[in-house]
Amino acid sequence: MIYNSSLKSLPLPEYGRSIHEMVEHIITIEDKDTRNLAAKTLIKIMGNKNPHLRDVEDFTHKLWDHLYIMAGYDIDFESPYPKPVPKETDLPVRVSYGIVSKIKYKYYGSTVSQFIKEAIKMEEGEKKEAFVENIANLMKKFYLNYNRDSVEDEVINKHLIDISEGQLKIKPEYNMVSTAEILLKSRHKKRSNNSKPSRKKKNYQKHN
Repeated sequence: MIYNSSLKSLPLPEYGRSIHEMVEHIITIEDKDTRNLAAKTLIKIMGNKNPHLRDVEDFTHKLWDHLYIMAGYDIDFESPYPKPVPKETDLPVRVSYGIVSKIKYKYYGSTVSQFIKEAIKMEEGEKKEAFVENIANLMKKFYLNYNRDSVEDEVINKHLIDISEGQLKIKPEYNMVSTAEILLKSRHKKRSNNSKPSRKKKNYQKHN
């Protein structure tokens, strides 16, 4: 069992860990068109979580700013707004939690379900295939956060088919990330986070 207290802190916790993990995944997408498509889809999902705020002035602009904040600013998106400049004194405008719907596979979260819905709407072609491939790899990463042992691509494929009601599936030509690679990156991140001294430890050392 993995507890949130053992994981790294989130820049904007009101969006939840699944949104932040999707942002982390988007950062790794090398193809610019696919990365932009994933970013725009994620903006829709972020907005759908807070439909009551859509009429707020510059709300969409705020969503893009929040996306940059979660991405650590250092990423190339085709945003309709200027890239924000990080300021230590400026705090982002928080958004309230949206309505949480029932999810069949809880370890994937609502974000994956929203991405699958968007993928189903897309026209057939390379962009859609690249997007579905990224969704499948994200599902594999989320599953391994839940079950640290291993997972076969066939299991992810069954879940993808189930959630999409048979409209999406993993194809042989997809470049699926290996379980070992995902777990290795996860361990590396954990070691990196554990190696950073906490503020309490710093203060203790200063007083002694």
